Amino acid sequence: MDKPSLTPAAELARANTAHVPNESADYRRARNALLAEEIDLRRQIARVAEMRRALPPGGEVTKRYSFEGEQGAVSLTDLFADKQTLVVYNFMFGPQRERICPMCTSFMNVWDDKIPAVRERVAIAFVARSPFPRIAALKTERGWTRMPLYSDASGDYTRDYVSKEDA
Repeated sequence: MDKPSLTPAAELARANTAHVPNESADYRRARNALLAEEIDLRRQIARVAEMRRALPPGGEVTKRYSFEGEQGAVSLTDLFADKQTLVVYNFMFGPQRERICPMCTSFMNVWDDKIPAVRERVAIAFVARSPFPRIAALKTERGWTRMPLYSDASGDYTRDYVSKEDA
């Protein structure tokens, strides 16, 4: 089935009836040009998402990755728990780092309260290269109560799927 043809973005922008009071003609022309670019960008994002969903299966995981968490050693398979989807966020807190990355900290601060809702649909794990006792101390220091934190102390998972560098 053919996809319906889309109205050109510039045409949609020209048809936009939202205006700022007392705007100049120059402003309206520039705003419509920007709106057309925004429409094209949203369409491009939708095309890329469609391509991502259509990807064939990736490489089979044949290595047994081991992580350490609050309950002890777990495998990558264990991290899935009862879900079909696992979201892994690798945060920069390697064994040589004195402190966790500030951007990772900011991101993770937002997630702690959201973990119960996220876990309704997917499994989630936050992984770093530091030994687990350092990660557990970080969890306490930051006041994270729900964050599922794990250590990839061997670095195998991190090297294979995240970075060749020691994060």
